[in-house]
Amino acid sequence: MFLKHGVKKDNMVSNLTVVILTKNEEMNIVDVIANAKQVTDKVLIVDSGSTDKTVELAKKNGSKVVYRAWDNDFAAQRNFALEHVDTEWVLYLDADERMNEELCKGIVEIVPTSKNAVYRFIRRNSAFGKDFKYGVLAPDSVIRLFPKNKVKWKDKVHERPVGDLPIITLDGYLKHFTYTDFDQYVAKMNMYSSIAAQNYRIKDKKVSIIKDIVFRPFLAFFKMYILKKGFLEGWLGFVLCLNYANYTLNKYVKLKLLR
Repeated sequence: MFLKHGVKKDNMVSNLTVVILTKNEEMNIVDVIANAKQVTDKVLIVDSGSTDKTVELAKKNGSKVVYRAWDNDFAAQRNFALEHVDTEWVLYLDADERMNEELCKGIVEIVPTSKNAVYRFIRRNSAFGKDFKYGVLAPDSVIRLFPKNKVKWKDKVHERPVGDLPIITLDGYLKHFTYTDFDQYVAKMNMYSSIAAQNYRIKDKKVSIIKDIVFRPFLAFFKMYILKKGFLEGWLGFVLCLNYANYTLNKYVKLKLLR
């Protein structure tokens, strides 16, 4: 029996759990669970207080659901999930991400035999109905598959797994269906800058007016618009690069005010 993306149900991995963090994801939850089940039948939802049908749909589609209150800490959410994973391997998906066929096949082949590595996925970003190749939303990479007991997550925002295993990049890619409208994008950048400022404060980071508030936003724009060729994305690429500079400015202004 073949499922969507062409992966055999018989070949799903028994010692792997896919973890998905959610809050009000009723538009994505059914599709992301179906995508996760291309590689395993063990799907864990860590919900942070959905008020829509996310939890109901997750349970209906065969997922285990646990709750953790949202406290502006993405790493804490992901580490909490590990407490509820009873398999040797764990894979993290965001609700707006989908694995393509090649990536699914690679995961199914790798997990039963690999013991001493973590795995990185290439991620292609789509926003506002457009696929991006350059600038702020250029393809990136994320480490998402690892032995449960070998890696922990760090940082409140733009969280990352840390450990001492070698990193291997799998073939295939994640398709990331990110922002659907500009209000959503601006709201998320505002939230991220607030969390980043709080994270910097915990680390006792100092703020330099000249270096951090004057020059960093300019350098952020230059990096995204020139070095990462955001100009090739037209007017929308310019706007996103400008907003990335504004995000950089805001997190240091917020940190200055917090201090």
